[in-house]
Amino acid sequence: MNLSSLKPAEGSVKNRKRIGRGTGSGRGGTSTRGHKGAKSRSGYSSKAGFEGGQMPLQRRVPKFGFKNINRVEYSSINLDVLQNLAAKGTTTFTFETFRTNGLASKNDQIKVLGRGELTTAVEVQAHAFSKSAIEAIEKAGGKVITL
Repeated sequence: MNLSSLKPAEGSVKNRKRIGRGTGSGRGGTSTRGHKGAKSRSGYSSKAGFEGGQMPLQRRVPKFGFKNINRVEYSSINLDVLQNLAAKGTTTFTFETFRTNGLASKNDQIKVLGRGELTTAVEVQAHAFSKSAIEAIEKAGGKVITL
């Protein structure tokens, strides 16, 4: 072994910029921060969305309309879908039936709408119904149950 064959242990030497270690390092002095201004000072942090004094995007974009936080979103199911399931042998439609057939997820509220025809007498449980859906279900000899 001689001095020319010595090497540091593996993983001990990190290949990164060492900032603020004197002028001889090439990254001393201002430590790559430039001269003056807020960004050169210690403790600097900008606000989220700050664009250097330029009017921020959040304030440039026009704002209009109204978002009702109490709005109830329904997952809609039409009569033609119920008829297809009834043709496969289902006559009672509960929330679980809709979930197992992939028509609703666990936090959905279901509204039955009147598109299509219903020829089979079915019992439907849902959170809401359109007038035309209620008429069509009852006309076919079925039953409507509001959850």
